Amino acid sequence: MKYPNINLFAAWFFMAQTLAMGWVAASGRALLGVLGVVTAEGDVPGRIVGALLLFLAVYLVWHVRGSLPPQGKPQGNGFVLGHRLLLSGSVLAALLFVFHFFAKGISDYNLHLVLEKFTTSFGYFAMGLFAVGFSLIYQSALPQEEKNS
Repeated sequence: MKYPNINLFAAWFFMAQTLAMGWVAASGRALLGVLGVVTAEGDVPGRIVGALLLFLAVYLVWHVRGSLPPQGKPQGNGFVLGHRLLLSGSVLAALLFVFHFFAKGISDYNLHLVLEKFTTSFGYFAMGLFAVGFSLIYQSALPQEEKNS
């Protein structure tokens, strides 16, 4: 894996974004409301500001701790596969995140319904990929058993 820290950062960001998508958008809308900008619930500006706040929160944790958990060993079993699963989960979660920006522009009801169901399933599948990927990275840091044959 070329950039494991960036991969972990993206995974933590998109995992939190996917799990708390409504809350993140509501926090962005609340901040915009405090600043005097009136937006509709679930609108794009609230989602963007909320995502920026979440990005800042994940960055602050990364900056204060020096890293994001789990810390694996690149030569351990499952490290590369774990990072590949995290990357796949991040891509699927990013598709779910981006879909909400363009959802209102889709005029065909059937196309909107199909895309909404697919991107929602991407979010569920991404959560599974995050869970397995984080587990494999954590396990790569554990002591490896040697085979005595």
